Amino acid sequence: MIIQMILTYFKYNCMGLNALANSGWLVMAVSAVFGWMPIYTLKVRGCVPEGKSYMKTTKLADNGIYSVVRHPKYLAGVLISLSLVLVSQYWINVLLFLPVLVGTYIDSRRADMRLVEKFGEDYTRYMERVPALDPITGFLRHLRRRG
Repeated sequence: MIIQMILTYFKYNCMGLNALANSGWLVMAVSAVFGWMPIYTLKVRGCVPEGKSYMKTTKLADNGIYSVVRHPKYLAGVLISLSLVLVSQYWINVLLFLPVLVGTYIDSRRADMRLVEKFGEDYTRYMERVPALDPITGFLRHLRRRG
């Protein structure tokens, strides 16, 4: 992703498709939501001990952003990478997007295994309700559960 950032700096909107570049900035803004909301949600809902990192939860947080996707920070990384593809429109950035997808998928699966060990059956049921990285399916499921 760092290489993508550098290439985007030098190859900004290289095809001259302004609408595509602008949509990339919109995707970047959406990624900020998925990147920052977990910090708040885990601090408030994850029963984090005083003075500890928001990642040191003692309770499964399955509400807020975590009722839409299980791994919002990973999704934020994918969205940032996608936004760099859209903003730069450079073919190498498209190729570099693929390892980001594969790596994120692998990392999210590993995280799921660790979280099943930590939270047990509660996390297994949570995995059945909430997709790992698909915000569209997650949002639709969230709406059905609320309605």
